[in-house]
Amino acid sequence: MANSKKGVRRLDHPALIFVLIFFASALLHISLLRLPYFWDEAGYYIPAARDLLFSGSLIPHSTPSNAHPALVMAYLAFCWKIAGYSPLVTRIAMLAVAAFSLTGLFQLAKRISSKEVAVASTVCTAIYPVFFSQSSLAHVDLAAAGLVFWGLLAYIEDRRSAAAIWFSLAFLAKETAILVPLELFTWERICPRLAASHPALCLYRRSITKSAFLLVPMIPLFAWYAYHYVRTGFIFGNPEFFRYNVQATIQPPRILLALMLRLWQVFGYFNLYLLTLAMLFAMTREPLSEHSHSKNEVRARIAFNVQFTFLAIIVVYVLALSVVGGAVLARYMLPVVPLIIIIGISTVRRRLRHWRVIVALIFVAFAIGLFLNPPYGFSMEDNLAYRDYIVLHQRAENFLEARYPRARVLTAWPANDELTRPYLGYVPRPMQVVRIEDFTAEQLMSAVDLSSNFDVALVFSTKYEPRHALLEHWQTWTELKTRFFGYHRDVPPAAAAQILGGHVVYADNRDGQWVAVIEMDRVEEARARPY
Repeated sequence: MANSKKGVRRLDHPALIFVLIFFASALLHISLLRLPYFWDEAGYYIPAARDLLFSGSLIPHSTPSNAHPALVMAYLAFCWKIAGYSPLVTRIAMLAVAAFSLTGLFQLAKRISSKEVAVASTVCTAIYPVFFSQSSLAHVDLAAAGLVFWGLLAYIEDRRSAAAIWFSLAFLAKETAILVPLELFTWERICPRLAASHPALCLYRRSITKSAFLLVPMIPLFAWYAYHYVRTGFIFGNPEFFRYNVQATIQPPRILLALMLRLWQVFGYFNLYLLTLAMLFAMTREPLSEHSHSKNEVRARIAFNVQFTFLAIIVVYVLALSVVGGAVLARYMLPVVPLIIIIGISTVRRRLRHWRVIVALIFVAFAIGLFLNPPYGFSMEDNLAYRDYIVLHQRAENFLEARYPRARVLTAWPANDELTRPYLGYVPRPMQVVRIEDFTAEQLMSAVDLSSNFDVALVFSTKYEPRHALLEHWQTWTELKTRFFGYHRDVPPAAAAQILGGHVVYADNRDGQWVAVIEMDRVEEARARPY
């Protein structure tokens, strides 16, 4: 019997769980591992990591600093130093981060609930479109989420030193992760007062000195921003970054709209509403017996004090990221969405007899969301739409480089980086670029005055536009998005060619996205010729 228990414990060992998750993730991502870099990868994280690799500087110089702590960039630079620079190495390295994060989630769910809930929560989180897509992208949010999971596990187990270390590392991955230890510190102070008559609602009742370990992550926070200020003269990144993400967002109407979007992202986005509905329905049912022959022993719930702790973290994250953050991206909520998945699956298991069938349906819905775009606008990095974007741009930019190698190309971000930085994986050599902000009629008309400065134009959809979008006929919603979230409509290729005074020589589209190359009617000499 003892040997049997040891065998079970070995099967649950975090190292084994990590290896199993990593190889399963690598297999599922195998067709994505050699893709060039996408959007914010190309615009910030990869250039910043390369600067660190070649110069040793924690502050990037080939792109304006956003003041993001450099832990993930240092990790990528280390991986490149060991295995060589390539998108393949980058994506495998990020899959290791994803596997580490899922291992922490599994251990956390098993600690607060059961092995069944842990397996179901981990599998559903892994296939949830936002998490799956982010698993191989060189962003920092998933790494911060994983470190938060490990920190919460240590916190619940009252391993204070370990919790302080994990939360400090989480901040060094993404600055917004500092919200978690600060919230826990605050919750330990106010929970005993709020729940004076229900002491079981508080996970810990500690003195302020014993709670002080949760303030340890403030040390790397102050150290990083002091270092950044000394090196750049700015505390929170370059002025444009600070204006976009903080100054321009603190408007009551925008905060309210952002709050609605954040709530949708944590309870409904990409079929999450199915889990939310299942959880709400389960709450109307009585708890089930743990065993068929036992009527007195009901299935265990996650302890109320743990649930309230998670709820406090979720509330703080939703509120804080409704106030700051110019782009209301779903990946910013990765530290809290898996906590909701754990609670939801635990509730469904506790109260519904056919809970496995329900979880399987939710898993299938998440998997469908990877491939089937929803009937509303979303960020292309939130499912496999990002792959469609990369493939479209690869083909169009290969066409450009082959036919117009010396042409001056009018385009917008991030294609200007794709064309001028060969290490991003799109073109073999840099091309000359004239940049505009976007492909609205106003920007294209302003480019007409620069027509002598460019020979061809690379135009593309900068966002996914569903064919029949929800709320598309509600003009007020469009106006609000335009006012507060920078929404705009891209001019389609034929109309863009007419505005610019050229004709379309290449066009391609893929599931709601498009790209086109426009040649100016006056241009012939810019076509390919031998060097």
